[in-house]
Amino acid sequence: MIMRKNKKITRTRMIFARNLRKFRTIRKLSQEDLAELADLHRTYIGSVERGERNISIDNMERLAKALGLRVLDLVREEPE
Repeated sequence: MIMRKNKKITRTRMIFARNLRKFRTIRKLSQEDLAELADLHRTYIGSVERGERNISIDNMERLAKALGLRVLDLVREEPE
């Protein structure tokens, strides 16, 4: 668990954040582009990618669909 400003950030949240950014950049999408595809706000995407948000399952699904992925792809830990 990572501590940021007295808030605990789980390992799973950081894996999701890292994968979201990775797949977004692979698809050459800006945060704004992804936000539009997922019908979310651009600043929300940035805060999710920084691990600041405890994202809902519904929004995980919206982001996965916008990227052409499954939620599982965004929470799977890949070797670095």
